[in-house]
Amino acid sequence: MSDKFKTVSLDTLLDKHIGKIGSAKRDQFENELRIDLLGQAIKNARQERNLTQEQLGELVGVQKAQISKIENSVKNARFETILKVFEALGAKVSFHVELA
Repeated sequence: MSDKFKTVSLDTLLDKHIGKIGSAKRDQFENELRIDLLGQAIKNARQERNLTQEQLGELVGVQKAQISKIENSVKNARFETILKVFEALGAKVSFHVELA
């Protein structure tokens, strides 16, 4: 095997290409990653309940397109709508806020 490739940790790659923990760029990356995970969690919960995006939209009072946007990028969704989605899915929601 060639020595051209070496194994490095994910943290090392993130530090090098995104920024060190605590930097503005790294904080933004971490926040966006969490937001994407929220959208995926909504999609998984909807699918586990055998609901289409259209059916979930009807329960929440929004169009299918809005559910699709929430699942794919929560960044542009209203917080109130996200809470309604979780309520319609019967999901328990808890938030952890940490002040530094």
